[in-house]
Amino acid sequence: MPNADDIRWFKEHFHSDIEAAVAGTLFDLDMMTALACQETGEVWPVLRKEPQLSIAEIVALCVGDTLDADRGRSAFPKTKADLIAVPNGQAMFDLARQALVDMAAHVKSYRAAASRPNKFVHGFGIWQYDLQFFLDDPQYFLQRRYETVSGTLGKALGELRTALRTVGFQSKPSLTDMEMAFVAIAYNTGRFIPSRGLRQGFKDSDGRFYGQLIFDFIRLSKTVPVPGGTPAIVTPAPGNAIVPLPTPVASTGPAFLVRTLAAPLRVRSTSRIGAPSGKNVIAQLPEGQPVRAVRKKKVRGFAEIETNLSGAHLSGFASAQFLAAAPAGTATPVVTPPAPSIPGIVAVTMPRRPGTITKRSEPADAHSLNEPNQPGRQGTTPVELVAELGEIIEWLAVDKPAHKRYQPHDGLTFCNIYTHDYCHLAGAYLPRVWWTQRAIIDLTHGRTVEPLIGNTIDEMRANDLFRWLRDFGPMFGWRQTGTLTKLQQNANQGGLSLIVARRKQDGRSGHMVMVVPETDAQGARRNSAGDVIAPVQSQAGATNFRRGTGRLNWWTDDRFAESAFLIHA
Repeated sequence: MPNADDIRWFKEHFHSDIEAAVAGTLFDLDMMTALACQETGEVWPVLRKEPQLSIAEIVALCVGDTLDADRGRSAFPKTKADLIAVPNGQAMFDLARQALVDMAAHVKSYRAAASRPNKFVHGFGIWQYDLQFFLDDPQYFLQRRYETVSGTLGKALGELRTALRTVGFQSKPSLTDMEMAFVAIAYNTGRFIPSRGLRQGFKDSDGRFYGQLIFDFIRLSKTVPVPGGTPAIVTPAPGNAIVPLPTPVASTGPAFLVRTLAAPLRVRSTSRIGAPSGKNVIAQLPEGQPVRAVRKKKVRGFAEIETNLSGAHLSGFASAQFLAAAPAGTATPVVTPPAPSIPGIVAVTMPRRPGTITKRSEPADAHSLNEPNQPGRQGTTPVELVAELGEIIEWLAVDKPAHKRYQPHDGLTFCNIYTHDYCHLAGAYLPRVWWTQRAIIDLTHGRTVEPLIGNTIDEMRANDLFRWLRDFGPMFGWRQTGTLTKLQQNANQGGLSLIVARRKQDGRSGHMVMVVPETDAQGARRNSAGDVIAPVQSQAGATNFRRGTGRLNWWTDDRFAESAFLIHA
């Protein structure tokens, strides 16, 4: 599989050609790089390490995918006999056969296929134009136009334009990373089923689908700049996932400030109040939050607005009566963790007596787990990180009766402790205890403060953590995100994703769950458009479960004052 160094080489040699070709299209260098990684990533990363090969020779040798009685293929040709039966078929077979032999001389994984005399390749060029099109354009293959960057790139862009129409994105002003992956799925299969998300297309030997792989490559490509440039995303440290920058506000309509003088302003998915009233609420905006009007016309007293709340891009409808004109020049800040730290404010954990061990099998207290051989995250790829998160879920085994730390009893539940443990093992700070207000004042004045439970530190419950994530979370790598789809995808990349809801009655328990990677056995629920409506969750609560989709939109229940979706690398 191509890595960042391979992508750096690819961009160094081909970025100028690609950028010129994609200008004025919805495609970009990172998408074309990702496609090249997926289509011929087992070829050119090997060839580039052979110093005797020129760039032109490497491009010419980029062929792949072999045929002869290939099971499951419906397109022309399935066999050598199919190919040689058409005009110029024998010449095409000879060319495809020799291309395989020449490439296999450098790429060991193809040598077994090359040893069989009826085997031949059916993918031609860096972006793998398929031999099924020989019947329509034989000269492209026979004249070996695929051996040049311009020849193979031109065909790829033509196929991508067709895929764009297949997915229905041709009228969009731009494409997100996810939407580019959807187009790539149609490029690979000729169709796209929204409800399946990225789990479509060719499935590799590790069980990952074309869509998942292409999305991984798009994200990885964004961490690698062109020569002399800066990356769109900074490469994360080992044990962390690649997290994109927040989506900025694009609307240029009039600016407003939230002014309710009572409570946070609800943003709804439609221009009407749902039944119950919280049903169509997608976010709640605090007093003073700047927003932009998408259009001037109001609908049933609602204004369509766009904003960015603590890193979450939000668009929807808000009651116009609670929006006041903003002063000229008002901007919407975009939070990008880690935010600047506050002097003296540092992470704190509950001190323990030397030699003591906090175990899952014991009733919960304010200490963090420190059992021998606890799992963690050290991976550098989505596959590794997802596997490690899976190990954490199974090790914590929140539903196991013997793990008394999480089992509900006497009206008490332990969602806050489970989410803390999950994040603690994954290497992210979500406090089990936090500084008191008096301690924070002392710390910011440079005074030394000893952590003392009930004195300078207090235990953190779900309602407390909601406020902590809002006020201090960005300092420790947390930021909000705007949709369940983004929340689930961050988990699928091996990142940490969290839903937290604060109760209206402060003495009553709020709730929080981890959103965890999808598996073959447990996927998220999606609507017909492919948007996640119920992510895969892992929780302790009245009911404990390792993976499940839970009750739909539980965080919009009228018992909760507000809620948030948060992500961490």
